[in-house]
Amino acid sequence: MRAKQNVRTETGMTQTNDTIMAVLSSVALPNGGNLASRDMIRALTINGGRVSFVIEAESPEQAAGMEAQRHAAEAAIAALDGVESVSVILTAHGPAAGTQAKAPASNGGEPPKLTIGQHPTKQDGPQVIPGVDRVIAIASGKGGVGKSTLSSNLAVALAKAGRRVGLLDADIFGPSQPRMMGTMQQPGSRDGKTMDAVDVHGVKLISIGLLTDPGQAVVWRGPMLTGALQQLLFKVNWGKLDVLILDLPPGTGDVQLSLSQNVDLTGALIVSTPQDVALLDAVKAIDMFNKVDVPILGLVENMSMYVCPQCGHEDHIFGQGGVRTEAEKRGLPFLGEIPLSVDVRLAGDEGKPIALGDGPMAEAYNLLAAEMVKAGIA
Repeated sequence: MRAKQNVRTETGMTQTNDTIMAVLSSVALPNGGNLASRDMIRALTINGGRVSFVIEAESPEQAAGMEAQRHAAEAAIAALDGVESVSVILTAHGPAAGTQAKAPASNGGEPPKLTIGQHPTKQDGPQVIPGVDRVIAIASGKGGVGKSTLSSNLAVALAKAGRRVGLLDADIFGPSQPRMMGTMQQPGSRDGKTMDAVDVHGVKLISIGLLTDPGQAVVWRGPMLTGALQQLLFKVNWGKLDVLILDLPPGTGDVQLSLSQNVDLTGALIVSTPQDVALLDAVKAIDMFNKVDVPILGLVENMSMYVCPQCGHEDHIFGQGGVRTEAEKRGLPFLGEIPLSVDVRLAGDEGKPIALGDGPMAEAYNLLAAEMVKAGIA
């Protein structure tokens, strides 16, 4: 419900939000209705004699044809007594048509008739994702620590260990899992309302990167981001999963808070390099999850050492043992160390996670997966 803000006039009269909305109801839309009846007004603010609001169209295509309505709304509000200035921004509720799946999934289903990026629907607390036993958030306090690389390889290693695994790329603004997992297959739909996750390397994958053009930026405000996450979580046919891995963006922002409020998380796995700067931000991530009552399942040290492929010499580029020490200090499980290797980067760029094969690096991820299964985490 909108607050009853006022604009005071020289004669002592006031203009309220209701008055503003009544005036905006006179601005008709080309396809019927008006700005008020179609619920297109957002962020209405009245500060003294200054009025500002956002007109939010259903799509960029609709917004492109509404400049006349924006001018009409601005003029109508400016004509009210006591209004000194008006600021009207025209934006779009959803993304361009490119964010809708265009190709059927491998199961032959039709493309989903969904627009990803709607405003969130109200939930009564965290919800269970149907068919999913455990939901694990892979988190870090900062970028560049290899969280997404670990997520993809851990998902593959768990699948090799016989677990039924899903992977959700929750980094809406910078999705990387389609590249790392080697697929641009767009999800299909059997009912036009929900999506089928894409099967790749034994893992069920969903990412906004599978629904957008590779070079297209996603430019959304917080509510649309939250709505998109709800859709990618609850409007996907995950099937029966032992574990769903959520590859989170870095930091402690909207995505992390939205997930803790909307999803029944089993817990979070914190990834950090050994260096002090990375650990400072990892500690902030731990603190955030503690504040929202999400259990910390354990810490993983990524890029723990570099082994020279020519001579076998080990070099601790980012320090040594910092994550293990932090875990011990906080009484949290230390789940393992993943070395730094150029082969991991090359495999990710090729869309073939190194955990698919054999060798020391694959074994490092296999050991992490085995440790998580043994601990009952995955």
